[in-house]
Amino acid sequence: MDRYELKKLRDLPIEGVAERLGLQVVRHKCLCPFHDDHHASLSFSLRRNTFRCFACGAHGGTIDLAIRLLHADFKEACRWLADGTFLPYSLTARESDRQQKVKPFDATRYARFFEHPWLNDAARHFLFKERRLDERVVRWCRLTSWTDRQGNNWLQIPYYSQDGRLIGIQNRNLRQRAMPRFRFPQGASCSIYNLPILNHLRPGDALYITEGCSDCWAMLSAKHKAIAIPSATLLSRKDAEKLSILNRQLSITFHMYPDQDEPGERLFTQLKKVLPSLIRHQLPQGCKDFSDYYLSRKQAIQLA
Repeated sequence: MDRYELKKLRDLPIEGVAERLGLQVVRHKCLCPFHDDHHASLSFSLRRNTFRCFACGAHGGTIDLAIRLLHADFKEACRWLADGTFLPYSLTARESDRQQKVKPFDATRYARFFEHPWLNDAARHFLFKERRLDERVVRWCRLTSWTDRQGNNWLQIPYYSQDGRLIGIQNRNLRQRAMPRFRFPQGASCSIYNLPILNHLRPGDALYITEGCSDCWAMLSAKHKAIAIPSATLLSRKDAEKLSILNRQLSITFHMYPDQDEPGERLFTQLKKVLPSLIRHQLPQGCKDFSDYYLSRKQAIQLA
């Protein structure tokens, strides 16, 4: 990788990289993952594009953050950052061989968990009380749950290809302010979410693109057909190519409610380059994302 490519990686928005790594950034701060933090000690400087923890002293830029959170070396962290963007990454023969030795995702090991999905009390509270989702949507998405040895409840989110093959899993920690927030099995490919919905599209249908699974569930519960980009801040090259192919193959319209923040605007701009006809919808004031909008509408209907 040359100096120009390294500079591009270091110039990636630090908060976007942090969110893609599973950190919950609020007002340029989050809980520090490098020590037992309870007071959001990790701070982000947009001007310097760096992070610093004022409790444990952890600091650095985008590559440093990826190295520490992924437990990767420099080259592996750079590859991970480049894979999530439109940036190139040149592999040497040795690096290419090592990449091929990474164990692929073993779908047969996990597929049985989603044959008969089971939701514990924490998962049901999150999905039906907090998010107020349609039970049919939860069944369609085959959401299930599990509890680890420490007593933490996790929501298990399967990713399927368009032909119904399990290609990845995202585990979401249901504990508030939890760290880590997400876990992924080795080799899991969490690309565009809810691809099987494409088989139910008809010419002229509207397909909504959301930021993350939660907004997708809300959109489906609002009776819209929807897919989700897994990262709200960094559109991967693979996902962009998939959307471009869909745009050429399907006679449908693409729609989006961008989140009311800088990453949301950035994602919409990236998608607009791939899908020139993408139609923008504006969220009402006070709603930060479509999930907020969905909940506000549910509450309004209940009060009416």
